Amino acid sequence: MMALRVIGHLLDYPNQALFDHRAELVEALEGFDELESSHRTRLVEFIRAFCARPLLDVQADYCELFDRGRATSLLLFEHVHGESRDRGQAMVDLLEQYRAEGLELDSKELPDYLPLYLEYLGNRTIEQARGGLQDIAPILALLAARLQQRESPYAVLLDALLSLSHSGVEKEALQPQVAKEARDDTPAALDAVWEEEQVKFLGEQGCASAQQAQHQRRFAGAVKPQYLDVAQATARSTGH
Repeated sequence: MMALRVIGHLLDYPNQALFDHRAELVEALEGFDELESSHRTRLVEFIRAFCARPLLDVQADYCELFDRGRATSLLLFEHVHGESRDRGQAMVDLLEQYRAEGLELDSKELPDYLPLYLEYLGNRTIEQARGGLQDIAPILALLAARLQQRESPYAVLLDALLSLSHSGVEKEALQPQVAKEARDDTPAALDAVWEEEQVKFLGEQGCASAQQAQHQRRFAGAVKPQYLDVAQATARSTGH
């Protein structure tokens, strides 16, 4: 399923090579029968609008969207396990899955990085690729809902992935949850994350001030990570 490899490249950090080969990407997308025509059209429009802007501007927007806060992180297990120990074991299991198929990662790459996972699935059979997408469909729906709420053009990429999964999971099922979430990428929220860590560290030393503790409580709701209940999200989407 070569469409997954193209979408994976589009979700990766923008570079000059992507701009240089935009015509080939458009040509490839237009020939992918596994994509519905509406999704092909939207992806082609995304590429053309994306590459019509200065590369530095696109890179800056990418970092603002995917690297600030956790809500739109492209690290898949962030949305299920957070910082729990389960995430480490899930990483190990996925890494072993890659290695079993002859894929070795660079030291800088994390196995649950979505573009990397799509690259892996893109080299599998259609049935295997679709099964891999179905495994992460609730996460894709969560990202799609959050990106749509932020009016990001990247939402069309997640919509295409959900369509390719044939999972029946839809972002609409998660929109009520997303609508209630506090943004974690605002200056106040990011400051609160830093303050929370500082208070925790100082508290362990017995030196946290009352003012710092008050600041921590004030922003506690704004910085609480919003994790996905995979089973519940799937049940809402399938009607069970």
